[in-house]
Amino acid sequence: MKTLQDVKVTTSAKVIKLHGTGAVKRRIMDMGITKGTEVFVRKVAPLGDPIEVKVRGYELSLRKADAAMIEVL
Repeated sequence: MKTLQDVKVTTSAKVIKLHGTGAVKRRIMDMGITKGTEVFVRKVAPLGDPIEVKVRGYELSLRKADAAMIEVL
């Protein structure tokens, strides 16, 4: 299983499934990350957390723990 935190910088990935439950999953979906969405990893902070991605035309910073819940292809 490949997650969003495993995607290399300047690479795109397609969301396959969201893991997690309740409020955390809902928050990720509210940010626009849903099944089938294309996500582009722009950059990663020097210590690896957070990860900046471009999704649905806007830039979003995600914690590594949240990125680990997003399964990608």
